[in-house]
Amino acid sequence: MNAYDVDVQEAGPQALASSLMESGALQSNWLPAYEAVPRHLFVPDVIWPGRAGMNRQDDRVIRSDEPDDWWAAVYRDAPITTQWDDGAYTGPGKGRMPTCSNSMPTMVFSMLNALSVDTGQRVLEIGTGTGWNAALLCQRLGSENVMTVEVDEANARDARERIRGAGFHPKCIVGDGAEGYPPGAPYDRVIATCSIGSVPLTWIEQTRPGGVIVAPWGPTYGGEAVARLTVADGGTASGPFIGSSAFMRLRQQRKSLPPKSAYLTGAGGTRSRTALSPDDVGDWLHMFVIGLQVPALFCRVESGADGAYRLWLYDTEVTSWAVADYEKGRIEYDVAQYGPRNLWDELETAWRWWDGRGRPGFDRFGLTVTPDGETAWLDSPDSPVPVTER
Repeated sequence: MNAYDVDVQEAGPQALASSLMESGALQSNWLPAYEAVPRHLFVPDVIWPGRAGMNRQDDRVIRSDEPDDWWAAVYRDAPITTQWDDGAYTGPGKGRMPTCSNSMPTMVFSMLNALSVDTGQRVLEIGTGTGWNAALLCQRLGSENVMTVEVDEANARDARERIRGAGFHPKCIVGDGAEGYPPGAPYDRVIATCSIGSVPLTWIEQTRPGGVIVAPWGPTYGGEAVARLTVADGGTASGPFIGSSAFMRLRQQRKSLPPKSAYLTGAGGTRSRTALSPDDVGDWLHMFVIGLQVPALFCRVESGADGAYRLWLYDTEVTSWAVADYEKGRIEYDVAQYGPRNLWDELETAWRWWDGRGRPGFDRFGLTVTPDGETAWLDSPDSPVPVTER
């Protein structure tokens, strides 16, 4: 028996539950919901299995053609892509952009744990997706206490059928998740199963003071973490990030970044060398920390030979750009910067600020949201993260 056969043989609800319980992601208060709402009821027949901790998908799997592969993917602790390009691409192969998924079970239950729900509380879910998360909430709280919003009509229809097939009847709304669902407010809890770059004030307005919002949040540059915000009077909310995440963006907040052709090229730049390797600023946490401090920055990578690559930096206002060249074995790296801003210098300053504070992880950062804007902080709201002035 090869490793693949073992994987298929062992795959199932109990094996996954044991793994999730052992890691601490699935806690005893959510175990009855996990057992009553099996994941396979909420996974379509055509899927693109993902890999734990990675934003990559394997090739398409069709249940009727490869039932063992399908079952193994469902009961693996990994995300499953269920839609590409808002439904425009159906395969074979993979589309350009994944737009719906059944999330990684570890992430599902970690976020549900962070939500800290109690009997009788009302919950608004942003992003119905395949319906699994909404059904889990229904089993825990009762269908009458769950509202779920999905912008994609086809996904909403399919999810509603799966949820009802499992015996639950929450309020399922087809609409803009950024607007929440005012008729059901106020809510005790709001949970987003899609990432955001800014917290919609409508979510705060529709949540009771003392209520909790759990949502994946990430800056333009990259990186992302789950924020757990407690709502206060006056339309404000604040709280820590509780760990790394990687979700598809709320459709209304998808990044629309300028193409390379929008930036001028040619002479006039400044050239230098740096001891900071481009390879040391590309991890998820690095990108998050840099993005907090340089909010108008984004990057692209141009691959070369033998592991070499060029890191391109751009500002979203289309005024400046920079390049840093990486080659294996070097201890200094060539940098060129163009325009009124020195983008590599801004990136390096942000990285060194983080390095100088002991390289804190996601869980030492937090976010405060007010009607006037958002402020990221380190360890305490009294210690805001410095932001580059533009």
